[in-house]
Amino acid sequence: MSGIVLEAAGLTVDAFADDGRVRRVLDGVSFALERGGVLGVIGESGAGKSTLGLAALGHFRHGLRAVGGRVMLVDCDMLAQPDRPVHPLRGSKIAYVAQSASAAFTPTLRLIDQVVETAVVRRLMPAREAVRRAVELFALLGLPDPDSFGQRYPHQVSGGQLQRAMTAMALCNAPDVIVFDEPTTALDADTRDQVLATISHALRSTGTAALYVSHDLPVVARIADQLLVLRDGRTVEYGPTQQVVTAPRDEYTRRLLGVSHVAREAVVEPVKRAAPALVVEGIDVSYGGTPILERVSFDIRAGQTLAVVGRSGSGKSSLARVVTGLLSPDAGRVLLGGAPLAPNYRRRTKGQLRAVQLIHQLPDIALNPGHTVREAIGRPLTFYFGLRGADRERRIAALAAQMELDSALLDRYPHQLSGGQKQRVCIARAFSAEPAVLVCDEPTSALDPLVGQSVLKLFTRLQHESGIAMLFITHDPATVRAVADIVLSIEQRRTAYVDPAFIDAPGADTALLDRTASIHRAGYKS
Repeated sequence: MSGIVLEAAGLTVDAFADDGRVRRVLDGVSFALERGGVLGVIGESGAGKSTLGLAALGHFRHGLRAVGGRVMLVDCDMLAQPDRPVHPLRGSKIAYVAQSASAAFTPTLRLIDQVVETAVVRRLMPAREAVRRAVELFALLGLPDPDSFGQRYPHQVSGGQLQRAMTAMALCNAPDVIVFDEPTTALDADTRDQVLATISHALRSTGTAALYVSHDLPVVARIADQLLVLRDGRTVEYGPTQQVVTAPRDEYTRRLLGVSHVAREAVVEPVKRAAPALVVEGIDVSYGGTPILERVSFDIRAGQTLAVVGRSGSGKSSLARVVTGLLSPDAGRVLLGGAPLAPNYRRRTKGQLRAVQLIHQLPDIALNPGHTVREAIGRPLTFYFGLRGADRERRIAALAAQMELDSALLDRYPHQLSGGQKQRVCIARAFSAEPAVLVCDEPTSALDPLVGQSVLKLFTRLQHESGIAMLFITHDPATVRAVADIVLSIEQRRTAYVDPAFIDAPGADTALLDRTASIHRAGYKS
């Protein structure tokens, strides 16, 4: 069945600040989405992509309001409906897959109960049928043990698996349209490609249309029939995917297509004979009796960056949690400057807490929504160094300048910042503690390529200035090329060092995981 299922005409959205200032977020955006089609919405942080996606559901974040245009879902104007907690069409006719799956699930409920909840509560289908459909979707999306996967709780699965579970939740009710808001940012390249293929197959086999919001133009071009490129709330380009990719009219689109990797800047030469800044010895980790990591060992010296790569669910983030004391290992230990660290952060000294800082993948989760930028950066200065008053303000201003954050942003809240700005605040907060070791858990995966490129350059500059040791978790070979001195691969719970020169070899983007897997199968020891 053909025809337009979702259409925006002249959509204009303004942001109204508490001080009376008004900022335009979307300016006259229009598109038409056919049944079964996929529209990719591309743009940098702050371009208005997520606002457009949420407008399709008749929802706006606090302070935002539609001041012009319309959004039609079949024959219903979504902007004419009052914005209620439960819009009558949400979940049944239009569904949403968010960027942050961890924030979308209730931690105390099993996954299956949450995936089928809307279908059961709204009586769209019997509970038994909803469960059967959910299991089929788990299998379609490549989740392990589909029959029993839903019995797990959110904390018992990886971020990539949780993201796919949320996709199953959206597909469960067979809606007319699904809004995907950056659904693959938490996935490694191999898993991302599998998920994109299964999403595409599911959409086309059911006739479901999709609005696919992303910052990665080459990735979304694989699934989208049409592309809408936004910048500063305005339409830069709109047309068939093939036309936009092969013959972009705008320089901004050409820049998005041209971003491939960041050149590694000079960093502090590691002190070869000095004791390592961080040592991990024989770490074992398991969840509910299931082994996640086995006998993981490595060390990092001052000025070095160790990149940790591996598929989604391989245990990369679990390793970061062990180093930071958020997860106690079953065996092994972590040493800082030669001294053992307590497995639980609550038992670490203030100096040890200060010395190991974490930068999370998703700044929306890492930042307190009730604290301004000034408070976020300033709290470690007071907690660790006792700075107050003018001394604290001078240090906050210096850190903001170091992170290339405008001083005008210091009194804003996280929801008033772009994704790149929020991540820079997280970096400033971590550096305000003057750590010896920085643990970075995919800190650029949620950013568009141009902003991510600038943040990676910031990391290398800060390392050059401070000589800090970095544990950098990523699934992106281009990021590995940009930051890594040493590469540690996790495959089937084990680790092996990978020659950094391999990361620079032609075809590394697609061959990295296959190559590291073969190293593990051959029994290569780190």
